[in-house]
Amino acid sequence: HLYIHPRTRMKNLFDDSEFEEINYPSVQLDPLNFRDTNSYKEKFKKAQAETDMQDAFLISCGKIKGILTTVVGMNFKFMGGSLSSAGAEAMVKAAEHAVANSTPVIIFAQSGGARMQENQLSLQALPKTTIAVQMIKDTSLPYIVVLTDPVSGGVTASFAMLGDITIAEPKALICFAGPRVIASTVGETLPDGFQRSEFLLEHGFIDQIIHRKELKDKLANLLSLLLKRAA
Repeated sequence: HLYIHPRTRMKNLFDDSEFEEINYPSVQLDPLNFRDTNSYKEKFKKAQAETDMQDAFLISCGKIKGILTTVVGMNFKFMGGSLSSAGAEAMVKAAEHAVANSTPVIIFAQSGGARMQENQLSLQALPKTTIAVQMIKDTSLPYIVVLTDPVSGGVTASFAMLGDITIAEPKALICFAGPRVIASTVGETLPDGFQRSEFLLEHGFIDQIIHRKELKDKLANLLSLLLKRAA
């Protein structure tokens, strides 16, 4: 899969490539003073510098074919797109922004799971993101998830599987535990393409596979249908 920065994704998605970026509380918690080859603090600062992002989430707002929409993009290059306490804050901020401005929400999920360096605090981020999604649904605003490559772990176990409509890009790996972990646990050979978008679509796990180049048109159609239904 060709890597695409969330900011580039937004430029391709929004009308005239125009959008506003929305900041969220950048909480960097390090309860364990975590260190492997180098410290968590060093890794975090390096990820910020390399991606030009606060954390693994980028929140934006703009028009998609004239429909004002809040869009959240995740970046796998920011520490494996891991969900941290700040990531949960990002989801809450996106939900609050959507509710305050009556916009639908689209999220481009891309993650290896919860950020282990934050220990149980990253696990507490899972229910927090779920509450954020519920805030959106409580106001009958559409919540669409686009699963990109890869989506796994705690992100799959929370907000990435709560969409009113769940879309995936072709051949994306979408799972909780990865294929190698499952194969070594159950001691069996897994089916070809197991946990890829096409396998998941065939087994009713997602609604549609859409190629990147068609996303803008398809998302605009879906938003317009869902917003009419909500009205």
